[in-house]
Amino acid sequence: MTQDDWSGRRVLVTGGAGFLGANLCHTLAARGARVVALDGFLFGGGANPANLAGSGVELVRGDIREIDLRPLCEGAEVIFNLAAQTSHMGGQRDPLADIAVNAVAQVRLINAAREAAPDAVVVHASTRQFYGRPLRLPVDESHPVAPPDANGVSKFAGEQYWMLENRVHHRPVVALRLTNCYGPRLRIRDARQTFLGIWIRAVLEGRPFEVWGGAQLRDLTYVDDVTEAFILAALRPGCHGRIFNIGGSAPISLHDLAEKLVRVAAEHPNLPTAHFTTREFPADRASIDIGSYHADDSAFRACAGWAPRIELDEGLARSLEWFRTRFADYL
Repeated sequence: MTQDDWSGRRVLVTGGAGFLGANLCHTLAARGARVVALDGFLFGGGANPANLAGSGVELVRGDIREIDLRPLCEGAEVIFNLAAQTSHMGGQRDPLADIAVNAVAQVRLINAAREAAPDAVVVHASTRQFYGRPLRLPVDESHPVAPPDANGVSKFAGEQYWMLENRVHHRPVVALRLTNCYGPRLRIRDARQTFLGIWIRAVLEGRPFEVWGGAQLRDLTYVDDVTEAFILAALRPGCHGRIFNIGGSAPISLHDLAEKLVRVAAEHPNLPTAHFTTREFPADRASIDIGSYHADDSAFRACAGWAPRIELDEGLARSLEWFRTRFADYL
């Protein structure tokens, strides 16, 4: 089958009402898949009922730590696994809750899928967070793993349980280590999901946003490109059993990114003038800050035939316009 034709295929998306999960659900449903989205709507997460509006997706509200997962896995050909606790500070404050979602619940899903969907392909949403403060740039998959915080440790455990499932039980599994993702349906009410979310909110409200530090480099991936990466990872047998970095636009400093966001907002006829201030990292954040990061994703590009299509200027413009007309739904 092609990446555009998912007609009749049953798909489970965990974390399906969140930012990345919901965008994936919309795309898969539009391509003919029968999609079930599971989401627990955990406090502080990215889930939002508005995210699935108009998708035609079956939404199951349930906590992955507690719900019977076997009926949800039954008959699934592909499981896109995006259920996670992603807050860095949340993990620092309550590492046991972090482990329960990011590690223990992953084992629950593995066991359920083993019983109910033994042949399903699994694409697991992972993170570049594992690498900690990079020893070299760009970062490829051979870089040492040194998670900088509790959330990174629990997420790494979850990823490794899935890769163990591949090695021992031969399930086709792909883990995608994502960088800063952004676009429609991002959590913008605060900075729990990514710093860019709170920046976008401030721009739309006409107030200054804060840039912490400013010299750090980041590469950002627009959500449509992330969605295509997940879909291609599922479809390409050569990718199965492997871990890949996913990058995006060319690396940019946080200061230059802030200036770019201000410039893009100025080109929009219906937005207030945007501006920002700079400050040092707060002490509790500085201790877990990874410094500069950008990914070497050449392995995935070669394996899947993937490349990001949305340049940063266009992605920022699309994001501002999308949230401008739906702002109240995301506060």
